[in-house]
Amino acid sequence: MGIIRQGILGGFRNKTGSVIGAYWRSLDVIKGLPRKSNKPPTEDQLNQRARFGLITRFLSWISPLIDVGYKALSSVETPMNLAVSYHLSNAITGVAPNFTIDYPKVKYSRGKLKLPSNITMATTVDAQLDISWTNIGNDGKYQDATDKVTLLVYNPSKMEFVSVEDVVARSVQQYDLALPSNFSGDNVHCYLSLNSVKTKNLVSESYYLGATVVM
Repeated sequence: MGIIRQGILGGFRNKTGSVIGAYWRSLDVIKGLPRKSNKPPTEDQLNQRARFGLITRFLSWISPLIDVGYKALSSVETPMNLAVSYHLSNAITGVAPNFTIDYPKVKYSRGKLKLPSNITMATTVDAQLDISWTNIGNDGKYQDATDKVTLLVYNPSKMEFVSVEDVVARSVQQYDLALPSNFSGDNVHCYLSLNSVKTKNLVSESYYLGATVVM
């Protein structure tokens, strides 16, 4: 039985007849009950399910970064829903059924904070990535020396992520990221983003540093 809590024109909760009422992210929502279908899925439906599964499995491992990086984009949609939508449209390559992630297109963060200049990555020590950048320009609305750097590394052969959040200020201009010793010899994909210390929920787009073989 559905319960109307705010009068005849208010939203309601629970099941009433063939609809369900709920309160979701500041909205009163009414949904129809799902209908079972005995029709076999079409090829397009199977492909879409495969694409969706590929993206959601990949992003689920970095959900804490997604929660920060997409939070400011909408007060209605969840950060993960926004991230899934973006990646379904932009970050899948290959032909069915051999879909893969297009790693340069991955964006775990999307915002207006300015990225630093001259971002580079080098491998000079075993199981380590040397990341550097240049802090150019005056502090302002979308750039500050105190902005914190976040780094993400993905190892496809081992299906493992390494991330460090807010590890060093923009002004430091470098960070040496230690990786697991068993990453040596593997090809990894690397990303960088910044989070504002002074302005809540202000983030940069994540930047793809490229792929490299770990020493």
